Amino acid sequence: MCICCVMKSRLFWIFAIIYSSLHHIGSGSTSTTLKRPRAGDPFDTFPKNFWQEFSSPFTDTPEDEELEVTETTTHEPFPFFADPYTTINISTQLSSNVYLHCRVNDLQGKTVSWMRRKGDDLALITFGQHTYSGDSRYSLEFEEPNDWKLLIQFANERDEGPYECQVSSHPPLVLLVYLTIIVPHVEILDERGSATPEKYYKAGSTIELQCVISKIPHPSSYITWRHGVRLLNYDTSRGGISVKTDMLPGRALSRLYIANANRQDTGNYTCMLGNEITETVVVHVLNGEEPAAMQHANGTRFMSSPVTMVVFFIIFAIVKPFQR
Repeated sequence: MCICCVMKSRLFWIFAIIYSSLHHIGSGSTSTTLKRPRAGDPFDTFPKNFWQEFSSPFTDTPEDEELEVTETTTHEPFPFFADPYTTINISTQLSSNVYLHCRVNDLQGKTVSWMRRKGDDLALITFGQHTYSGDSRYSLEFEEPNDWKLLIQFANERDEGPYECQVSSHPPLVLLVYLTIIVPHVEILDERGSATPEKYYKAGSTIELQCVISKIPHPSSYITWRHGVRLLNYDTSRGGISVKTDMLPGRALSRLYIANANRQDTGNYTCMLGNEITETVVVHVLNGEEPAAMQHANGTRFMSSPVTMVVFFIIFAIVKPFQR
């Protein structure tokens, strides 16, 4: 309600009071007996709170508006995890490096710890930025603004399991991270796609081996081929060696070609993913002999050897008389 409107309303009531007083004086009434105002008397229409309102200072605050009471008490911010989940699953490849993330907002001087759970036991790994684990592969790396990362180097199957990131609030905050170690499967095949621990080639032919690796969540290691201890991927001394590798979703295929094979190419051939994921096949390079004959050489030689035949006939001649 504006001030002008209030003033006009009150001026109206003032004039009504003066008019009523003059009207009573003019009527010559000298009685002091209080009488109920007649119908139509201006006082009948006065608001009950008129005199209170009239004696109050002017204000533009509406009559029905209630003053709001604001609470001035403030609470200290409580730490919370930036990730919306309290349980996180992480998978990594055998022998790779993996980070376990713990992002905490409004830490307010509280301490972040990493622990390893084994059954009902908890083993302390890090406290703040200090590492207390006896395993040197574990370390804490803090990344601004709020990520307390636990680094595990060269992850192995023993590292699989639950880890806890804890914040020293009351009550404590706990983020559970479950780490899964994926062990790739490695297999060496020949040019026909057959798996065999030994392979035979004729001299002058081309050695062709295929290394198939499955269960690779994140191919981060380069696939290498070795002949004995000699690395073949970048070998230029012999010539005629080529390696072609294809990284496919969830698996990898690497092919080794060695042209114009000779006896010096005989030996162990190993396909490697990292340092721990390996598979080996034995290659024989033959001069003037068919590989198929060589694969069955042990059985053929046993049956065709002259010495073996002589021994067989001697045994037969000795045993024959006793059968009569």
